[in-house]
Amino acid sequence: MTTARIVRVAAVQMSPDLESATGTVDKVCRAILEAGEKGARMVVFPETFVPYYPYFSFVQPAVTMGAAHLELYERAVTVPGPVTQAVGEAARRAGAVVVLGVNERDHGSLYNTQLVFDESGRLILRRRKITPTYHERMVWGQGDGSGLKVVDTGIGRIGALACWEHYNPLARYALMAQHEEIHASQFPGSMVGNIFAEQIAVTIRHHALESGCFVVNATGWLSDAQVASITPDPAMQRALRGGCHTAIVTPEGNYLGEPLREGEGMLIADLDMALITKRKRMMDSVGHYARPELLSLRADLAARMPLHGVGELSPSPSLSPMSGVDHVDDSTASATADL
Repeated sequence: MTTARIVRVAAVQMSPDLESATGTVDKVCRAILEAGEKGARMVVFPETFVPYYPYFSFVQPAVTMGAAHLELYERAVTVPGPVTQAVGEAARRAGAVVVLGVNERDHGSLYNTQLVFDESGRLILRRRKITPTYHERMVWGQGDGSGLKVVDTGIGRIGALACWEHYNPLARYALMAQHEEIHASQFPGSMVGNIFAEQIAVTIRHHALESGCFVVNATGWLSDAQVASITPDPAMQRALRGGCHTAIVTPEGNYLGEPLREGEGMLIADLDMALITKRKRMMDSVGHYARPELLSLRADLAARMPLHGVGELSPSPSLSPMSGVDHVDDSTASATADL
């Protein structure tokens, strides 16, 4: 358990800059500094927020979306690179943990990637969505188990999943078994309508209850003008509205403040970390309420690389997408863990 008893956090709901290659990351850095000025020690942004979620893939058939897909390649984030440097510096100045969703470009592929920066601005986790959802499979590649990690920070143990990864109970359990204390969840927002927002509400509250952790959830938002710029078809425009539910949830499943359901805004709340023990005293899913001799999870947490070198040939860091960003350890190639 972290020694900090009260942790102030921020969940940011905002629209991306669809016109500029750097506009969205500029908005992110300003929001980090604003949250820091308000005392927040953790700031969570929406799914693949930089440069923007690929909404085009939801409303365009694959045969027509080539130009939009290529533009996303040109604006995507390399890790490490200028975007991680700018966001890391903003995190350092704010003294806050930052969880940011990006479209990551690794040579010829794009990935839905979650980046976690600690209070010093150091990138401590880079993880890729393990299974892109439906239309997303035309845009992103698949991540591997090396990103299913909980990381230690000055405010507690942080885990993260993106969107419908929360519908994979074993992925959630992998983080629960590592005793996450604050869970960062990210959704695109501005999709599918109010039913999507209702599903998000159920999903994040259930994870908070089941894991006995806080959940900080951020969704994106599109203005009417942005929706029109993505598709001129009024029928398709309806598919790009609603679905926003930025919220902060306690281990007891309660909201800390009214969720943000439309527009841009920043939700700030104080987390009483003692509530984690209060919840787990009654029900610890990976402790006294578990039955590992009957039910357990075996997870392959290895980074999967297309080339394994022998002799003097060593893998490039870019070939190991989810292992530590500062060092690649090829000894993890067969790592598994019993959770």
